[in-house]
Amino acid sequence: MLRRLMSGAVALAALATLTACSDDGDTSSAAPTSSAPAVDPSLRVPAPLNAERVSNDPCSVIAEADASAAGLASPGTVFQTPAGIGCRWQGSKYDTNKIFISPLTSEHTGLSGIYANRAQDKYFEPANIEGYPAVFAAQSDLRSHGTCVLWVAVTDELAVSVNSSILDGSSAGDPCPVVQQVATAMIRNLEGAGAGA
Repeated sequence: MLRRLMSGAVALAALATLTACSDDGDTSSAAPTSSAPAVDPSLRVPAPLNAERVSNDPCSVIAEADASAAGLASPGTVFQTPAGIGCRWQGSKYDTNKIFISPLTSEHTGLSGIYANRAQDKYFEPANIEGYPAVFAAQSDLRSHGTCVLWVAVTDELAVSVNSSILDGSSAGDPCPVVQQVATAMIRNLEGAGAGA
């Protein structure tokens, strides 16, 4: 239920970015069911990463050099979501461009919860980020308008949304590579910092 509430609010914000700058991350995808789905063996993480760090200090999961390489200005800014806190990075060249990292801390269903509701998504494309299971998925397909949503499992219980609102520049019509670049940097940074919940 909470994920649906979160998704609905951010989906409206993402639609608003087509005409104005948005301050919310679009993590729109179907809400998981109330009962936790069993973890599919193919969705298990190779080694749990630091869930507490992602949940309590999401702006620390991207190093300044990685943010710069992705065209983002540091530091990121913490923002509130219905599921906890996330971090927003603004574009260094275009201030209308933003990347959001939002851990789904309230559901404890990890990527299995995203998979359980795939029928409600407009796109659903499994991926792999540095050996960690992931999926591009959202209820609205706004990729051609600069919004791409990628869910990455950092533990079997915690999925993190990495998503974009890119309105200007060469990535505006194809934002998913930038989102994937940021997700890769997040996983590498968390691996380097050590695991632990």
